Amino acid sequence: MYAKINNTKIYFDVEGVGSVPDGPIMRQKPVCFVLHGGPGSNHTGYKPHLTPLSEHMQLVYIDNRGSGFSDEGPQSTYSLENNVEDVEALREYLGLEKIVILGTSYGGIVAQSYGVKYPDRLQGLLLMVTTPSYRTIEKAKKILAEKGTEEQKIVGEKIFSGTFTSEEEFVKGIQVMDPLYIYTYTAPSEEDKRTMEDALKRSKHSYQALNEGFRTFMKTYDVIDQLPRIKVPTLIIAGRHDWITPVEESVEISKGIPDNEFIIFENSSHDIIIDEYDLYIKTVTSFVQRRLLGRENA
Repeated sequence: MYAKINNTKIYFDVEGVGSVPDGPIMRQKPVCFVLHGGPGSNHTGYKPHLTPLSEHMQLVYIDNRGSGFSDEGPQSTYSLENNVEDVEALREYLGLEKIVILGTSYGGIVAQSYGVKYPDRLQGLLLMVTTPSYRTIEKAKKILAEKGTEEQKIVGEKIFSGTFTSEEEFVKGIQVMDPLYIYTYTAPSEEDKRTMEDALKRSKHSYQALNEGFRTFMKTYDVIDQLPRIKVPTLIIAGRHDWITPVEESVEISKGIPDNEFIIFENSSHDIIIDEYDLYIKTVTSFVQRRLLGRENA
């Protein structure tokens, strides 16, 4: 589905019913916007992994402008500010009073930025392996210098300098970096490689969006001092071995948001859905049931 908002066309997809029987009434489930990473990734990596969460929330998957199935535009429009305003415009488009946001990595950056600008529009916040400021970049560079292979260092330089030249180069770079992103990484078989390549081809990865981010706003992004504006229940998850948004980044978020639960996944890097999937679903489900649905014994 598409929404024509803010002079562009944003793709979104909905999973799960919006209301369920609850005794003699129909209860509206929370609506959760799922924001992908990158900049430049898309929503397809979360399917079908997040499907169990649709039992408790109606999920709205979103592709940022220029990414996935959303419309392209001038690279300069692929900004954090526009990503935030697109979330707000989609909320209005769908007629929702308040939303939950699940933001992973760059999606968490958009989620925090939305939360400090529109705190009254939030019902809850789920922040996964993300950061509150640009300072994570220098930390990630140091970790890459210590742990990365020569090939990974070359890709890392392209990430941080925003110098990818094609989608093909971007996608190959993602695959080169997989052992850093996935703590439980094992070399895939040839069949698995083909499956992963097919999955990556299903939806556009925008190297332009990544380039724009790391050339511009990722150098100055910082919401640390504004985080206390976010008053809603917030779940923060970090991966112990995460190289690009290290644990101390989530610690800073936890210090800033008053009402939060902070959990470190000990056997995860950045891709916690792959590393500790069952724990991920269990943790998010418990938080949603207890803090957003009021089921204290969940």
